[in-house]
Amino acid sequence: MRRPTRRDFLQAAGATGATLIAPQLLQVPRAQAAAAARPNLVFFLGEGARWDESSLAGNKVLRTPHIDRIGREGAVFPEAFCVNSLCLPSRATILSGLYSHTTGAVDNQHSKLPERFPIVTDLIRARGYEIAFIGKSHVQGALMDRYWDYYFGFAGQADYQCPVVVEGANGKFGAPRSYHEYVDDLLTRKALAWLSQKHHAPFCLFLWFYAPHAPFDRPLRMVNDFNGVPIPKPVSFDEYLTGYAGKPRGVIEARNKIGTQFLQRDDPRSLEELVKDHYCGIESNDENIGQVLRALDSQGILDNTAIVWSSDHGFFLGEHRFYDKRLMYEPSIRIPLMIRYPPRVAGGASSNRMALNLDLAPTLLDLVGAALPAHLQGQSLMRLLANPNVRWRTDWLYEYYEYPGNEEVRPCRGVRTERYKYIHYFTEPQEFELYDLKEDAEELHNLHGDPSHAPLGRQLAARLEELRHETGDQYAYQPTVLLKQEVTAGECNDR
Repeated sequence: MRRPTRRDFLQAAGATGATLIAPQLLQVPRAQAAAAARPNLVFFLGEGARWDESSLAGNKVLRTPHIDRIGREGAVFPEAFCVNSLCLPSRATILSGLYSHTTGAVDNQHSKLPERFPIVTDLIRARGYEIAFIGKSHVQGALMDRYWDYYFGFAGQADYQCPVVVEGANGKFGAPRSYHEYVDDLLTRKALAWLSQKHHAPFCLFLWFYAPHAPFDRPLRMVNDFNGVPIPKPVSFDEYLTGYAGKPRGVIEARNKIGTQFLQRDDPRSLEELVKDHYCGIESNDENIGQVLRALDSQGILDNTAIVWSSDHGFFLGEHRFYDKRLMYEPSIRIPLMIRYPPRVAGGASSNRMALNLDLAPTLLDLVGAALPAHLQGQSLMRLLANPNVRWRTDWLYEYYEYPGNEEVRPCRGVRTERYKYIHYFTEPQEFELYDLKEDAEELHNLHGDPSHAPLGRQLAARLEELRHETGDQYAYQPTVLLKQEVTAGECNDR
């Protein structure tokens, strides 16, 4: 079946009554919405949480009983990925179900979701839900151009100990206010308060954490956590000692390397510092998730609430001596993804098919029983859980555009299949990487330029162009104009 192109989508956006819902129709009285039984919905989003950062995923250092519970009593997608490993573009994809090249939300600097693109919560509200957003959105305007029954959020960076947050209700927003409270504990406290209120319709809560975004501050209760715990060095950590032999300049010149001090406070000084701080952030996420699960359980509504746990992107923890994300290597693009909802998801379910953050919007809509607009570029993961043999993707398109930038990661596009990965750094000088993930899971041996793999390289290069066509990719890269990244702080209030 032919997938809609970007041109198809934009034409539909300009037509009346086509695949988009006009903004004024998103605020219809809830009494007019469908009255069928619908679950509540809670969507937890991590900030750079990795697919392997849970006890359930086999991590021997972390303790994540509440994340584990979601996966143990629900479904796990161990082969889940983001299609652009950067905060704002990924979050825009999660909200819209669309690629960065479709929405134009291509970097962290000055991107927003145009109003002509409905976001998933707009569509859930049209289904008759009360909707709340709490946490970091990162998109320009911090989602305050959308209607929320309750809102407590900020755009991008936050001060961990003295965050500045905007609160709002019923589509209206107050002035920014500072709080003297650890940011994710504050977000969770506000979420618990909203959940405890009387709701006249099923609710949808997005609780999007900030930890462990760099520069990271631990919660005070965790300042000594992991003291004395050995952190193993990744197999690929010492690749830099060879000068990244066989790798392109796009890898060699990237600045997101441990100990380089290019970005001053944002730079981890050692592998141990990086990993232990990141693990504290994940365990903080787990604690706060546990509070919400207990609150839902105490109200007797946990099993009537669909719970989703995922992340905006992965994160390097020393692989190839990197931290941060952006590059198309596995630690950067793989994300955790779990769904718990007993009426439709069997406990202990799993699918090894490739899931994408593009699939989150259609999955959330499926969970609440809403129709899936034709323009969405992902698929509902509920289809995989209902029928493991359903026709599904066997490859997908990756894109990254923020360059030049602080980390100096060159823009690229790539194709990821179930076995191979092909990366094209498309600015001059053009460079390429090719990996056989079955034989080289650590992505140490670039096969591009090897005559024996030339036919495979040509095949994947052709497939990359096909995927661009199939997804309507007509985006013309423009060099990034860096904006000053500021963390707003002020006089902290006690509450």
